[in-house]
Amino acid sequence: MLTTQEIGSIRKPRYLVDKYREYLSGETSYESLLPYIRGASLDTLRMLEAAGLDWVFDGEMHRWEMYYHPVVNIEGIEIAGQVRVWDNYYFIKGRVVDKPRLKRDYHYEEAKYIVGNSSRPVKFPVTGPYTLADWSFNEYYTRELGSMGREARYEAKRRLAIDLARDVINPILKRLSTLGLRRIQIDEPAATTHPGEMDIVVEAFREAVKGVEKEVSIHICYSDYRILLPYMESFGAVQFTLEFANRDSWELGVDDDKRIGYRLLKDLKEMGYGLELGLGVIDVHVDRVEPPELVRDRILYAAKYIEPEKLYINPDCGLRTRSRDIAYYKLRNMVLGTLMARERLL
Repeated sequence: MLTTQEIGSIRKPRYLVDKYREYLSGETSYESLLPYIRGASLDTLRMLEAAGLDWVFDGEMHRWEMYYHPVVNIEGIEIAGQVRVWDNYYFIKGRVVDKPRLKRDYHYEEAKYIVGNSSRPVKFPVTGPYTLADWSFNEYYTRELGSMGREARYEAKRRLAIDLARDVINPILKRLSTLGLRRIQIDEPAATTHPGEMDIVVEAFREAVKGVEKEVSIHICYSDYRILLPYMESFGAVQFTLEFANRDSWELGVDDDKRIGYRLLKDLKEMGYGLELGLGVIDVHVDRVEPPELVRDRILYAAKYIEPEKLYINPDCGLRTRSRDIAYYKLRNMVLGTLMARERLL
């Protein structure tokens, strides 16, 4: 009951960031980079194990970031350059110039190394097909349809997402399912960006997990979940891992006026939601560390609406925006608060 887990990313150590930049600029080889990746991977696994998490991961030490890592290993996508997303933050964006095909399985060796070096069960995140499609310039499919109208743009997005799901993500998931992973998590942060495309999100997810012999969950964050609610039972996922703490107060208590960030739980109960729920109890956007008592109360409030046996406890999202020390203390207090909630619920 109340299994604790991290979502995915942890900030890379400075030494690894420097080595990645040397590699990305062509100053060094991947073979020279790999020992630094594995050192940081081990350090992060030990950190999460020391924090007391039930399920662990290495914080994406094997990946520069969640979009770039897949697209450079997919034929048919070329790097277009950097795009400004907010303030002075940029991310690399790709151009889809041909039908996507898997160039290299970019997760198998990573997962094999993590499983072989972890003392805890491993939950392994994979960037989902819809997010890869949404974050790319869709030149090939738009040109193929020969129109820029609304219906053509929708169909171009759909074809790209489904081809990514079937020809890239699905074979990766099937190989991952042969390893000793506890669970695979599909990350779809773009899922509700375009409410009219939710049918594409669901279809792509189902195509990606077809024939995969492993439990698969989905992580969606910072969304208007009212868009998501009507579609949740259609995905076929065993768990939705969602963000709540970012919307909540820091006051203790299990009443509605204290747990304002968890109002969605009432809607889930009313709709008969019967899946597992990954409950975000840690705000990843602030350095302030949640006291265990606050984590406890957030869990106890959630247990009014979701069966405790179906509650999984995690941060809202990945912790890469926080220092490694802050991430550790947040996760440690998350575990302590979960233990306090378990005692109350048993």
